Amino acid sequence: MRSDSLRKLPLALVLVVCVFATASGQSKIGTTAGQFLGIPVGAKATAMGDAFVASSSDVTTIYWNPCAFAQATNSQISFSNTEWLVGTKFRWFGVMLNIDGANAFGLSVTNLDYGEDDVTTVQSPDGTGERWAAQDIAIALSYSRRLTDRFSMGGSVKYVGQTIWNETASTVAFDLGLLFVTGLHGMRLGMSFSNFGGDLTLDGRDLLQRVDIDPANSGSNKTLVGKLKTDPWPLPLMFRVGVAMDLIKDNNMSLTVAADAVRPNDNAEFVNVGGELGWNELAFVRAGYRSLFKKDSETGASFGGGLRYQLEGIAGVELNYAYSQFGLFGNLNTLALSVSF
Repeated sequence: MRSDSLRKLPLALVLVVCVFATASGQSKIGTTAGQFLGIPVGAKATAMGDAFVASSSDVTTIYWNPCAFAQATNSQISFSNTEWLVGTKFRWFGVMLNIDGANAFGLSVTNLDYGEDDVTTVQSPDGTGERWAAQDIAIALSYSRRLTDRFSMGGSVKYVGQTIWNETASTVAFDLGLLFVTGLHGMRLGMSFSNFGGDLTLDGRDLLQRVDIDPANSGSNKTLVGKLKTDPWPLPLMFRVGVAMDLIKDNNMSLTVAADAVRPNDNAEFVNVGGELGWNELAFVRAGYRSLFKKDSETGASFGGGLRYQLEGIAGVELNYAYSQFGLFGNLNTLALSVSF
């Protein structure tokens, strides 16, 4: 282990914490829609405690920091699945194409499926025979450019939609990111701004109701159709700044540590920390902790690992797993498969 890298690591962590500490501590819990946009993507990032803004350049950085995937040397495709809270399923699919080593394009699909259930009413408490379903989806088109060997920038434009039975809401949002690779033994500084866009307002045929506009007087038309008005809700804006450093980097062993400071617009600020230990670029062990300094947080420790295998004709196949704590809601398991080509 390099002693000079260890001396520089506290300085990098102080930088992240200082940026975090300058933000105001106001909490606005429950003031945004589209909460699925804040669910962590990928088994690697989840296992590292979501400290991923500057940690990697794989395809999942489309979500974490859309400028970073231009740093990758290959193109990649990935799919991850998480058995999310209360029986829901969270799925993410992404593909990035490295065009010429400096420019890369990405496409990703995020889906939170709430499942189906019986439609019940006061008159039919056992069900009407109909089924209702709900799901959230985000489709993002991303571009990343490597301006120099140390600096890259990029962004995403994405469609965000929510559906619950016959009601839908949709809008367009943008993500932006920057990544700087310093000369201090692989230290990387990253910053990203996610979900900047319009509001979500539910609309649909279930909002149409028959009303009597003058119930106090007889002779009025009781069959007039009115429409219930729903309020617009903003998206969960999220500002992240992070640092990652390779404490060990040689042909046999690698050790990366990372820390992110996160400031959402609908909750208190917090810090994520994590690390990854790799052997021969074939096997990896990861661990982290989420939501440090966040009061009454249900999230906590996480860990996981991964295996990478080289196949003839493609760059490699990687299987990753993450286990994370979620307090009263239990524990979550994430499995992801990636193919580089």
